[in-house]
Amino acid sequence: MHTQTVTHATWDPVLVDIVDYVQNYEISSELAYETARLCLIDTLGCGLEALEYPACTKLLGPIVAGTVVPNGARVPGTQFQLDPVQAAFNIGAMIRWLDFNDTWLAAEWGHPSDNLGGILACADWLSRTAVAGGKAPLTMQDVLTAMIKAHEIQGCIALENSFNRVGLDHVVLVKVASTAVVSKLLGLNREEILNAISLAWVDGQSLRTYRHAPNTGSRKSWAAGDATSRAVRLALMAKTGEMGYPTVLSAKTWGFYDVLFKGQAFKFQRPYGSYVMENVLFKIAFPAEFHSQTAVECAMDIHQRLKAVGKSYSDIRRITIRTHEACIRIIDKKGPLTNPADRDHCIQYMVAVPIIFGRLTAADYEDAIAADPRIDALRDRIICVEDPAFTADYYDPEKRSIANALTVEFHDGSKLDEIVCEYPIGHKRRRADGLPLLEAKFRSNLARRFPPKQQNSILEVSLNQKSLEALAVHEYVDLYVI
Repeated sequence: MHTQTVTHATWDPVLVDIVDYVQNYEISSELAYETARLCLIDTLGCGLEALEYPACTKLLGPIVAGTVVPNGARVPGTQFQLDPVQAAFNIGAMIRWLDFNDTWLAAEWGHPSDNLGGILACADWLSRTAVAGGKAPLTMQDVLTAMIKAHEIQGCIALENSFNRVGLDHVVLVKVASTAVVSKLLGLNREEILNAISLAWVDGQSLRTYRHAPNTGSRKSWAAGDATSRAVRLALMAKTGEMGYPTVLSAKTWGFYDVLFKGQAFKFQRPYGSYVMENVLFKIAFPAEFHSQTAVECAMDIHQRLKAVGKSYSDIRRITIRTHEACIRIIDKKGPLTNPADRDHCIQYMVAVPIIFGRLTAADYEDAIAADPRIDALRDRIICVEDPAFTADYYDPEKRSIANALTVEFHDGSKLDEIVCEYPIGHKRRRADGLPLLEAKFRSNLARRFPPKQQNSILEVSLNQKSLEALAVHEYVDLYVI
């Protein structure tokens, strides 16, 4: 995969491969573009739902109130028109807030659609600026192409390289991927893109502190917005001619590998193409950390089975979740859960709620629901055990399962047959089942924010591949202005 190149210095091959891909690779996969369109509408819909939560909206808008940016990027679902850096933060924070956008699971996990914050903000600003100068705007096909490539960069690095095992947050990959594709949108040349990507790697990187007890908190909901906006800033700096750092990864003592990655160089499973977008996981049914999605599906089934056998949650003595190692490492939690960010990363909570109530929504992580003593009482009776076969299938590139199996035992000694779910509704293997639900999710999210006529205008172009791809970016974004 690696091709060495020389500009003023010898660059780390990992950086060179990213630039070669961003500059030269032609996306020919119809499946990738179709999936990117679905990803676009799903991601924007997640952002619209997040606008119902004051904890999110309090962070949005310009840094200085009243700031006016000529030809600035618009923030969907709002009246904000901002500089591209701040717009990227706004859009990125919205789409990640409720943990409901797409997911990629491998040695590292993450949410590649987080990159849309930087991509859409930059493309919208560039389009408005071009039209104001009498030039042609970017089209939504340009946005979809950037999305496919950002997904691929983030996802391919994540396949074999675990940042969480060294305590770093996956948003480092959002920053790197966004920097690469935004630099391309901005028209940077080869060396400028290399410079920009090196600047992204040389940054101080986020700790995972805010994702784990005892410090789980709301930063995990805006961390990706922060990363994708930083990418736009770094790309703009590189455009001015700001220098880069050719061996930012490999330099002895001072490089990323030695300082932050235990001296290990990155490993790669496959060359960059369109694999990640084609295989990305959609969160369709539940706003829940993805390692739990199949467990929540099983829990919903259990809710119905309890009714069928004339029992309730109070009759349960124990629930055993047979699961994969990554699930245990990230969301197997005991003890107090202090806020929504804590709860949506606890598999016991995400299983208990649907068993009791027959649902799991974003509102179910809020304090009012969490105060119900039945939830913690049932949480205490749920245990996780690793199944090595589930772990192996999770890492198998031909399967990429996210399996969970639940067994319910009752106080009277009886139990339900184990319920197994290997692939969640948003998985590529269940794409046909999921598409109608994904579209319904988008319609529901549009209805939260817009009157019927505006909803229909958005749907008319968003559900038609050719119409969407041909539309100017600023014209599409304008459809989402309230």
